Amino acid sequence: MRNLIFFMHTSLDGFVAGPNGEMDWINVDEAMFDFVATMTDKADTALYGRVTYEMMQGYWPTAGDHPDASKHDKEHSLWYKNVSKIVLSRTLSEKGLDNTIVISDHLTDNINKIKQQDGKNILIFGSPRASHSLLGLGLIDEFWLFVNPVLLGEGMPLFKEVKELTKLKLVETKIFSSGVIALHYERKRN
Repeated sequence: MRNLIFFMHTSLDGFVAGPNGEMDWINVDEAMFDFVATMTDKADTALYGRVTYEMMQGYWPTAGDHPDASKHDKEHSLWYKNVSKIVLSRTLSEKGLDNTIVISDHLTDNINKIKQQDGKNILIFGSPRASHSLLGLGLIDEFWLFVNPVLLGEGMPLFKEVKELTKLKLVETKIFSSGVIALHYERKRN
């Protein structure tokens, strides 16, 4: 069975974006990009909400083609072009989308069918609203939380829609020179 793995930057006080969607407080560096590349090597599918998908589509397909593209942009652009994509949306149509499945209903059934297929892991990058839905349905298997050393005070919460106790097991941690701490949790199954 494939694992559905959630990747998200968060503030120390538990927000993934500021009150107006700001994410300029997120710390990233080459060490973090290299670290995340080890995760993308173990995944062949990316899952997004519509808003994040449209943002990714606007950048990653050609990001590695620019003459001044960074090592990370070249590598992630190639990965993005080759992986299957799943988009959770009630408004987006699959028509004209390459290597992309749009799921608009029956979320639990559709995600579980995909998890049962042969393949590598499925990664969720960002997509807080979609992640809230997946979390509320108990579909996320692992969590990678990148805790940034900043307090926002308000904004979009990291965890929302949790309807029942969800026990997690800390698997590993990694501290980056930027002060970001990566926490890796697995969901405990009863």
